[in-house]
Formats: sequence, structure tokens, C-alpha cells
Amino acid sequence: MDVIVFRDCEEDVSHAHSEPITDSLTSKDYTRVQFWPDERADFFYLTSLYRTYTSSYLTYAVIIREYLQNLESTIYICLFLSLRCEFESKSRPLWKNSARTVMYSRENWESLMIDPSVLATIEAETLTAAVNETWILTVTFLIFFMHAGFAMLEAGQVRSKNVANQLTKNMLTWAVGVTVFFLIGTGFESLMSGGSFSPVAGAGGYVGWLYGAVFAMTAATIVSGAVAGRAKLRAYVTYTFLLAAVIYPMITAFTWAAPEAGLVAQLVGTPFADFAGGMIVHGMGGIAGLTAAAILGPRMDRYDSDGSINIIPGHSMTFAVLGTLMLCFGWYGFNVGTAGALDIGGAGANTLGQVAMTTTIAMGMGAIGSAAVSLLKSGKVDTLYTANGMLAGLAAITAIPNTTAWWGAIVVGLLAGAQLPIVFEFVSNTLEIDDVCAVFPVHGSAGVLGALLMPFVALPGVVDSVVNQFIAQVVGVVIIGGWTLTATAIIWYLFKATGQARVDPDHERDGLDVSEHGVDTYPEFGPSAPRGTATDGGAELRGDGGSAGDINMVMGIVRPDRLGEVKTALAKVGAPSLTVSNVSGRGSQPAKTGQWRGEEYAVDLHKKVKVEVIVADIPADDVADAIRSAAGTGEPGDGKVFILPVDDAVHVRTGTTGPEAV
Repeated sequence: MDVIVFRDCEEDVSHAHSEPITDSLTSKDYTRVQFWPDERADFFYLTSLYRTYTSSYLTYAVIIREYLQNLESTIYICLFLSLRCEFESKSRPLWKNSARTVMYSRENWESLMIDPSVLATIEAETLTAAVNETWILTVTFLIFFMHAGFAMLEAGQVRSKNVANQLTKNMLTWAVGVTVFFLIGTGFESLMSGGSFSPVAGAGGYVGWLYGAVFAMTAATIVSGAVAGRAKLRAYVTYTFLLAAVIYPMITAFTWAAPEAGLVAQLVGTPFADFAGGMIVHGMGGIAGLTAAAILGPRMDRYDSDGSINIIPGHSMTFAVLGTLMLCFGWYGFNVGTAGALDIGGAGANTLGQVAMTTTIAMGMGAIGSAAVSLLKSGKVDTLYTANGMLAGLAAITAIPNTTAWWGAIVVGLLAGAQLPIVFEFVSNTLEIDDVCAVFPVHGSAGVLGALLMPFVALPGVVDSVVNQFIAQVVGVVIIGGWTLTATAIIWYLFKATGQARVDPDHERDGLDVSEHGVDTYPEFGPSAPRGTATDGGAELRGDGGSAGDINMVMGIVRPDRLGEVKTALAKVGAPSLTVSNVSGRGSQPAKTGQWRGEEYAVDLHKKVKVEVIVADIPADDVADAIRSAAGTGEPGDGKVFILPVDDAVHVRTGTTGPEAV
């Protein structure tokens, strides 16, 4: 057995035994590593030059090159050593762990490789299946990560009082849905595709099941964004159960899981094309979300009785954009992952390179299209529309990334992004359907658009007849959309008829985090948090410690950025003790405008700080003048100062009353 030992050597480079086997590996700041042969034994000594530090952690990436005669190949092994050293002098290191050695035998190396002679004995079908299953599992895990993206995207678009509810729905979508799909959904799919009720549970084939499950759960979680802020958790979970058990498996039964020609091919003679679920998954999820939101009704205060529309912004643009980018990352598993592991061509139908290219281009053009339309509509590039446009471009190309020409990817992405603001405004303003997270324009209409554009943007030779393929695409969209709408409507109407669809008005106003889960996502800002914060660390209102005279409260409503000046001014007049509260109000200061998905809304309650000072032996007028002078900027919105008489005061600890309590 040939053994190569790597051990620390204190010899200087100038005293090396012979020429190095490999070229020097240079790290700009830390070390240069070389390999030197020792003719007396089958060893390589590691010799290094070090920087002169008193103490340092050094990490070495050592590349070992060894020629294996029996395989006639070169192996590169990267060995990472994290060693702590202290320098005895500027030229010689003293290793704390100088006895440490690392040994690898040639047999160890060979065990990490696939012997070509072994590969020659494996049948091509077995090898292909092994590679494909490994590929499928890898992209399955990537698609699963999209649930984190959905959670962040939806949490950012809802109000802070509903964040925990939205996160819980996303987790339960996976937990409930994947189990139901395992036990029931796969069996129903088998039954509807012409076989018997044969769920995958206990039957094996779990790689294929898990791959199908992540697609099914993507369709399910889309719905949660449409019904956010008012749907009962039990209603949503029940719908997820039925979607995973019946609604989604029915669609796959006559498309992907059909034993021969799918339903559309049987009807019109041309198969329906949906490569990775642009219509089967995303279009279906968007239509289901729109249907559920329409039956459930809008959130409270979304629409006034006079027909006016109130904008309800989400609580975190950061979460929404972060979730968008996480979804874009996972989407590569959706589209590229569907392509076969051995389809490695750079261009042409059904190749990995083709799918990766069209997915990327459509994503980018979706953002451009949506941003451009929002700019034309409002004069500003809306951030959320831009993020949603990226996802719309992806949803549109998902049905056809394997057959679309490069210019077609530009067209599909651009149109998908451009339609998003228009469709959202139509759904929200004309139909008055409160689609909180815009799931229909992002997934529904975008998925439909991509499926219908398939014959017009296809690579040469992919489509035999543009007309016949377009008819097949239309029929497929109608069947999938019609089934989804009908099944979803029946379920949510039953929920509504039995009073199980929507939370009580009081619960909705308080927020679903508290009413449905008993938690407050942001407790420090919630109603359970103390309303005021005493700057001196106390909990009670107390003044300057005087003991004579009348008791007065001087209350100032000032700009938050002037609080520091106000505190200084109060200290100068002898009234350093105060209580501060964050408040909102409206006065002479003009209202500001905000924008959410291209729609402007008025911000007429401005953030202010309320300063309260209790005085007994200091003239209240002096305190009021100090606050006014320090808080003034000369602009509208500086605030006001009030002087209020206090009938009495009680000291909590001692029980004294009157001015002495102050």
C-alpha cells in the first residue's frame, strides 16, 4: 500500500531536497506552499513560508497531484487544514499541534472514484436511471426551497398583524399537502388516469413521488397569498387537503400522468404542451386563488360604500423582494430541473442549455415589462411591480422553456411583465376582488399567456401546425381553468355557507396573528407593549422633585428628530424628568403620498413624539417655552404644546399625595 503522509516541516525552502513536484501555490497574504520529495521514503514534506504575526489562524488549501498508474489519470485532492500557530521568532513558527499528521492511502483515493472498468459492466439504462434520479432529487430540493421564498414574499405583502398567520399557512401547506398527496393524491391520480386507486405509499417509487409533490405544493401555496388577512386557518388547511387529494391530481391525471395521449390530444388530435407546469401548476394556482378571494370577499376597509378604493400596503418591501429572489433561484429547479440530466446541448429543443437560457431571459424581461408599464402609469418605477414582474415572466415561460426561441423568451417575458399591472388593476378596481399578493396576474394570467403563446414563439420544426397547436393550447387552458374554478368555487362556497370561510370582524381588525395563533409577530410594537417609555428609566410620571405650588402637566407634540433638543432645553430650565411616547397625528402639516403596486395613497397621519412633563415648583410657562423653542423649525408640522392642570397626584411607593408626590 502506497501511503502519502503530510506533516509539518520546519525546513526552509532554500534547503529543499530537490525541485518541487508542483508549481508553488501562492496566497497573497498568508502562505506559499510547495511540495518536496524525500528520496529516503515515500513521503512528501509540507514546507511553508509564513508571515510574521504573533498569533494567527491559517487555512491552507493544499492541492495534491498524484499519478495513479493503474488508472492512467490525474487526481486532484483538496485538503483543508486549519492550524493555529504562534511564532517563536520572525523566521520560525512553533506549532501548537506539530504532532498532527494527515494520511491518505491510494486505496482511499480509489474508493472515492468510479472505476472505468466497473462502469463498463453497468448497463446503460441502469446508469442513466441512477444519474437521472440523482438529478431529480437535487432539483426537487431546490424546488422545495421555493416555499421559503413564498413565505417571505407573502409575509412582506401583508400587514404586520397578519405575518405569523401567513407563515403558518405556508408551513402547513407543505406539512398537510405533502402527506395527503402521498396517501391519497397519488392514488386518485392513478385512478383518474385509467388505473386503480394505487397510492404511492408502500409501493416504492418515492423519488418520482417527491418530485411530483413539490410541484403540487407549489400550486397549493399560491392560493394562500390571495386569501391573506381574512381566511380562517381551518378553511385554508381543509382546501389544501382537497387540492392535494383531488383538484391537482385530477389535472395531472389527464396531462402528465396520462398513460398514452392526454385528454386534449384525444379531443383535438394534438397534445397540450406544458413542459414544467406553467398552466398545470402556476395557472391552476392563480385561478384557484382568484376564485377563493372572490368568494371570500375583500379585506375590511379595502372598498368604501361609495365605490372608492383604499390602498392597504404590506408591512415589508424587504421581505417581498427577498422572497422574490429566493423564488427566482428555486425556479431554476422548476424549469431546468424538468429537463433530462443527459440533455446537455447548449441549444435546441429539450436541452438543458435551452431551458436555462429561456428561463433566465424571460425572468429579466418580466421585470423590465412590469417596471416599464408602472413607469408609464404613475411616472415611477414601482418596486413591488418590478419584483412581481420577474415572477410573472417565469410563470409564463414555465410551460414552454424547452421549445421557445431566444427571441420568443424576450417576447413572452416582456408581455407577461407588461400585463401584470394592467390585469391587477382590472381585478382590483373593476372586479373588486381583493387579491392581496397579486397571485392571479403573477401566476394565473401569466401562466395562461405563456401556454397560449407556445406555437408562435417555438423553435423551427417543433410545431407541425401553428393553428392546430394553438387550438390544443386553448382547449388545455379552458379545461384546466374550468376544472380549477369549479372545484374551488364549490369548496369555498360550502365554507362560506357554513360560516367557516372567514374570521370574525373583530378578529380581522385585531389581526390573525392574535386571533388565530395567539402570537404577536412584532411584540415590541404591538398593543401589548408599553405605550410610553420614560427616558429616565422609570415607569411613572414624575416631575422635577418640587414640593410646593400647583401641579401642572406640560405636554408637547413635536417632531421625532427634535426630541434631543427638547430634552436638552428641559434640563436647562430644571425639568429633566419626562415621559415620551410615539404617536401619530394630523394637523396643519400637508399629507404625504405613498405608493403600493403603482397606486398612490395619502399618508395624513404623521409620526410625532409626545413629551409629558409634570411640574409643581417650576412655572409651567417656562417649560412650555423651552419645548417650543427647541422643537421649532419654522415649517408646518412643528407641533403644539399644551398646559393642563392636574387635580392631584399619588406617589405609588410612599402613598404621599399632592405636590409632595410630584
